[in-house]
Amino acid sequence: MFAIVRTGGKQYRVAAGDKIAVEKIEGEAGDTVSLGDVLLAGDGGEVKDAKGLTVSAEIIAQTRGEKVIVFKKRRRHNYRRRNGHRQSLTLLRILTVGEAKKAAPKKEAAPKEETAPAKEAAPKKAAAAKKEAAPKAETAEKKPAAKKAAPKKDA
Repeated sequence: MFAIVRTGGKQYRVAAGDKIAVEKIEGEAGDTVSLGDVLLAGDGGEVKDAKGLTVSAEIIAQTRGEKVIVFKKRRRHNYRRRNGHRQSLTLLRILTVGEAKKAAPKKEAAPKEETAPAKEAAPKKAAAAKKEAAPKAETAEKKPAAKKAAPKKDA
């Protein structure tokens, strides 16, 4: 099974066991990351629904790419600038292409009596805050400031 995933502004066609170099992803070597932005999935020659699919990958290493030389020149103006750049990359090994793991359903806890009074106190505080804020808003109106005349300069 293969998938097309988007990460770092680029798209990659991946299958289990592939190694790819992508834009830097936070993590240490050996960590497992999940690439959730799956655009397309397929098995053999047929295309499958990519909704709910994730791609699991292991970080092999954090590295840097080849040096790219940026050279700017404007002819007849004696303008030359030379600059270099190395992009930070993460090497990934694709582990699986498949369904997203669903979290176990959460059990509903019995409501505690201690939390009920706290909920009732919150609306009272909010109402009190609104009453205090309303008079401030009315008195906050300001009159436009008078313009000051600029002093004249003697010649």
